[in-house]
Amino acid sequence: APPRSRENAGGASPAAPTEFTELRVHASPVDRYTNRLTEFASDLAKNDAQQLFFCATKGGREKVERLLKEFDIPFADETLSAELTVTNGNLARGFFFEELRFVAYSEWDLFEPPTSTRIGGKRRKTDAFLSDLRDLKAGDFIVHVDHGVGRFLGLQRIPFGATEREVMQIEYSGGGKLLMPMENLNLIQRYTAGEEAQPKLDKLGGTTWARTKAAVKKAMRDMADELIKLYATRQMVYGHAFSKDSPWQFEFEDAFEFDETEDQLGAIEDVKSDMESRKPMDRLLCGDVGYGKTEVAMRAAFKAVMDGKQVAVLAPTTVLAFQHYRTLLRRFASFPVTVELLTRYYGAKEQKEILKKVESGEIDVVIGTHRLLSKDAAWKDLGLVIIDEEQRFGVAQKERLKQIKKSVDVLAMSATPIPRTLHMSMTGIRDISVIETPPKDRLAIQTAVVPFNDEFIRDAIDFEIGRGGQVFFVHNRVESIYAMKEYLEKLVPGIRVIVGHGQMDERELERAMLAFINREFEVLLATTIIENGIDIPACNTILINHAERFGLSQLYQLRGRVGRSDRLAFCYLLVPSDRVLTNDARKRLAAIQEFSDLGAGFRIAARDLEIRGAGNILGGEQSGQIAAVGFEMYTKLLEEAIREMKGEKIEEEVETSMNLGVDIYIPKTYIGDENLRMTFYKKIASASTEERLTDIRNEMRDRFGALPDNVESLFHFVRVKAFAKHLGVLSIVRDGARAVVKLTPTAKIDPNKLLLFLGENPQAKFSPNGVLSFPLREHGPEVIDAIEKTLQTLAA
Repeated sequence: APPRSRENAGGASPAAPTEFTELRVHASPVDRYTNRLTEFASDLAKNDAQQLFFCATKGGREKVERLLKEFDIPFADETLSAELTVTNGNLARGFFFEELRFVAYSEWDLFEPPTSTRIGGKRRKTDAFLSDLRDLKAGDFIVHVDHGVGRFLGLQRIPFGATEREVMQIEYSGGGKLLMPMENLNLIQRYTAGEEAQPKLDKLGGTTWARTKAAVKKAMRDMADELIKLYATRQMVYGHAFSKDSPWQFEFEDAFEFDETEDQLGAIEDVKSDMESRKPMDRLLCGDVGYGKTEVAMRAAFKAVMDGKQVAVLAPTTVLAFQHYRTLLRRFASFPVTVELLTRYYGAKEQKEILKKVESGEIDVVIGTHRLLSKDAAWKDLGLVIIDEEQRFGVAQKERLKQIKKSVDVLAMSATPIPRTLHMSMTGIRDISVIETPPKDRLAIQTAVVPFNDEFIRDAIDFEIGRGGQVFFVHNRVESIYAMKEYLEKLVPGIRVIVGHGQMDERELERAMLAFINREFEVLLATTIIENGIDIPACNTILINHAERFGLSQLYQLRGRVGRSDRLAFCYLLVPSDRVLTNDARKRLAAIQEFSDLGAGFRIAARDLEIRGAGNILGGEQSGQIAAVGFEMYTKLLEEAIREMKGEKIEEEVETSMNLGVDIYIPKTYIGDENLRMTFYKKIASASTEERLTDIRNEMRDRFGALPDNVESLFHFVRVKAFAKHLGVLSIVRDGARAVVKLTPTAKIDPNKLLLFLGENPQAKFSPNGVLSFPLREHGPEVIDAIEKTLQTLAA
């Protein structure tokens, strides 16, 4: 078995088979592993019943069997008979059938359910657009909407009248400090703008932040203008409106061997809707490799062929084109669809013959590289162009694609993670579908940092090859890569190793890659050229030599080359055994090891991936603008610029401040972790609807128990604050025994109701500059009630 990596396991085994609820305890990963499996072993020993252990996936079964061996728990296999049998089956929880003396265990009795299993219904899209504060630590840069870039110093409790209040400390240039109440956390964004970005702190009350924002907004107007012009031109052109789905379409889709994810179904619906419209489709489909983009594209291709149209599938490299060709051949095998591959590996005569058949309409779907964009490529009736990794094509190819886009439906696919906030901002100027949900049976990649060791490397390679898989070995030094090849062949006699690196001739490199894909070799020894664009489901172990030399996002991308099937995958970060690592290297390796759950990439590599995503969609020159204001503020300004260019009126939002002297905070005794408290403060402060607040309240109650009174008051406070903001109230302050409400000139207050209120309350006063004050005799949470009733009385 491979070395004993102990990440992402969890929990404790049940005390008795009948008590299989509420098993998951909060402890360190190693403790949780040891405790659960030790208790589980003890439980098995005491039981004389027949026992079955159900695992949801092949990978899950491998993990369970490996751990049972590790903890010396006997189970039945080809060589051993035992009372415990491990089998496949997705059981939600275990149970004990006393009459039959039969115990069933579920994989989820030992481990946390995978993140792709959604407990409690659909994921809320609004969650995706919240700045993630889970990993925020003292010293990190943050952006305040009004005051600009500051440095987060931590949370602090300060006296506040007769109560206390939790505030966020933010340091600004010149030593200025802002103590911001946690209920205003919606005004805070995390600063992200690339790993190397070191922004200057703004000055509290200064003008630098306003000037910076204005300069960035001005710079992005030209880009927004160009995007809108392209979009408008496309809206005016008419193309082919495809028919509704045919019976064969339904049959083709039913043959898909996996369950579609929610995002995948949404993308399929978007693409079909575009194709059935008279306007030519120009949709960008984003999602990690293996998340199901190709299936969406194949359904679109099949739909086009069913309408008698031809389809071109463009890939930037021969390897990718060959991968798509194999996939399409397999999926289209049962249907009368002619699929052909056109690459430079074919001789001139063969290429000419294929192009002749394309022109005559004998071929329905052609997969190829930029060769398909050549002037001699003529089509009988081209209806759909599918482009994989459009940003990797050259200028000349992009110009040719622009001409094609004018009248033909185009679906572009990209594995570059598109930041969700950017996706939101781009809505309305570019049609984008994002697939963020991992496939149902996708498992987290088991990640471990390991000293470079002969025995360890041999065991890891033997284990993978022994279960019929292949191995990536990353060695990022071309000058010593062939010496490493000799070392591996000597270490594991009989293995076939092939080398790939960027200094090889392009054709030779592609031949090596194709040979590995065709399983002629067990190990691909390569530099970081495998970082992008390679999808080999059979390869589920990667060893990264000198992992301490890589950046965080690079490690994340390399690790993503494995774990693309339902098998358990391993990533081993090899470090020198005779050298002390730097602090930064240790932090990077700890982060990649800790965040090995599905979807963690957006958090751990946010800085680098966000910039790369923005550069690929908007153009790399945008990086400087992003560094000036931070990514989240950049996308907010972009959205405003786009709305202005489209002629929409943008009303300046009023941010209401409320100071009522009421206990409104989340106690440490309720949520002990500071970052988790901040996350919930931000969720509550950013909630835009009553429904969303209710959802957050239910989530907190489910996770942490009944809400304390001051948390209930916080929810009520935020509801009233949102209502005040809607009415156009600048501030509400409790001043001794009076409430002081300051209104904006455009406040939605009914003048007649205001006069009636003043008549009924002789001690109430209203000044010409829009300040209303009135007696406030209530105390504690009743103060919030009193303010709410008053606002409802005055509302237009």
